[in-house]
Amino acid sequence: MLEVRPVGERALLLTAGSAEQVAALYARVLAERAAGRLGEVTEVVPAARTVLLDGVAEPRALARTLAGWTVRATELPAGPLLEVPTVYDGADLAEVAAHWGVDEAGAVALHSGIEYRVAFCGFAPGFGYLTGLGDRYAVPRRATPRAAVPVGAVAVAGPYTGVYPRSSPGGWQLLGRTELVLWDETREPAALLAPGVRVRFVPVAGGR
Repeated sequence: MLEVRPVGERALLLTAGSAEQVAALYARVLAERAAGRLGEVTEVVPAARTVLLDGVAEPRALARTLAGWTVRATELPAGPLLEVPTVYDGADLAEVAAHWGVDEAGAVALHSGIEYRVAFCGFAPGFGYLTGLGDRYAVPRRATPRAAVPVGAVAVAGPYTGVYPRSSPGGWQLLGRTELVLWDETREPAALLAPGVRVRFVPVAGGR
């Protein structure tokens, strides 16, 4: 069962128990809205443990409907797959490898051997929080964030993997880099990463 709470006059916040359940819930909400079974809902925004429905025409009626939903992670549909060519030469690769109990080659094999899924987006335009590592391989953020992380940096923090779409301050652990442009305002869509997109990191050779 979902926890459904009103937010303001025309929004509902749905809370699920895991990232996988949130992904399945988000997919179901989109499908139900597309089929016209939710009434007017102008925006659907997933997060780590919640999905926000904004611009709801009849929030009380919809809340009663949603309260009866049971969402299982097995209901998660397969989204499109994006391959990210990655040079694994990040400044924190050795430290992350030690945290995982493997050498650097083992860390590359581990990280690139997982199929990730964009759970939600935020922090910066085009930045996706990718699930797949799980709590077993969660890593702490850096004690002192970097003043500038380069564009294209592939990094991990907690149970998430991310790719910096532009240069910015950041405290994630750097594993490598990609030349793939994740955010381009002249492109449609501008962002390559969106909730539900599956991601694989493909190791490629490269020098510093």
